[in-house]
Amino acid sequence: MPVPFDQRADVIWFDGKLIATADCKISVLTHGLHYASAVFEGERAYGGEIFKSTAHSERLKNSAKVLDFEIPYSVAEIDAAKRLVLEQNNQKDAYVRPIAWRGSEALGVSAQTNTIHVAVATWEWPSYFDPAQRLKGIRLDLADYRRPDPKTAPCLAKAAGLYMICTISKHRAEQRGYADAMMLDWQGRVAECTGANIFFIKDGKIHTPIADCFLAGITRSTVIELARHNNIEVIERRIMPEELSGFSECFITGTAAEVTAVSEIANWTFTPARITAQLMRDYTHAVQPKGKAAAA
Repeated sequence: MPVPFDQRADVIWFDGKLIATADCKISVLTHGLHYASAVFEGERAYGGEIFKSTAHSERLKNSAKVLDFEIPYSVAEIDAAKRLVLEQNNQKDAYVRPIAWRGSEALGVSAQTNTIHVAVATWEWPSYFDPAQRLKGIRLDLADYRRPDPKTAPCLAKAAGLYMICTISKHRAEQRGYADAMMLDWQGRVAECTGANIFFIKDGKIHTPIADCFLAGITRSTVIELARHNNIEVIERRIMPEELSGFSECFITGTAAEVTAVSEIANWTFTPARITAQLMRDYTHAVQPKGKAAAA
């Protein structure tokens, strides 16, 4: 049996102090729990170095502003906290989770004076997967829920509440034998997966949905840069589901997924090939610490 997350023998950075994970507690009356007034990041450390740490810290701060609160730490302080937790936990290849939320001073829709808390947790996560296995491709279901209209939700923030429909959709996909689910947007266009961005390939060109009702992921932007560096055209546009039969390859990107091939989405099938394999290799190289990358 895996050790529950709250019983791990490591430490969490909580409001400027290192606290044993088992002793790190918050009130059940916390606003962030009742009203989802929380923002977070998902990051990854490779060889002890957090990939694009500052970009993630900046997005955390920006997400909080979208939810109408200010994180009481600078980007540099958040970066330092993440490094400290990794070092204290003696972790090299790890997942990094900073989170900020409104506290428990008031419990109602309005909570403008509640204390803003910040925590950083890390846990071991092997950094590389078997490339051959990942290139075979995963199977995706088609989610019932859709990404909301930007006029109805703070879609461009990495906010906890936006992941409610993602959890439901991923659970349903897993129960049906799929690894994940692809979500459409409120107008029925292709959007993303439950925790990853999605890309398609046709005639040597990459097509990906415009990220205006979901997060334009940091892994997504990295992969777009890598593709363009290799003179592969990337087209960001509206994609309708009926177009999927015309694409030859498909892959998803994210902190957890990195670059992972897709072999099937509901009734559509794809054959992972050259461009997906190349971007998997290029991304693996890009995330390595500079010394290791130079030696590779």
